[in-house]
Amino acid sequence: MKVRNSLRALKKIPGAQIVRRRGRTFVINKNNPRMKARQG
Repeated sequence: MKVRNSLRALKKIPGAQIVRRRGRTFVINKNNPRMKARQG
């Protein structure tokens, strides 16, 4: 999992979903589980 300033590049990857949990923004990807990121 990476902590990033901008999730814009990650949300273009196929299968990416933006999820808000506990006031943080996460990118999760079922197709490619390595592509996880958190913002905030």
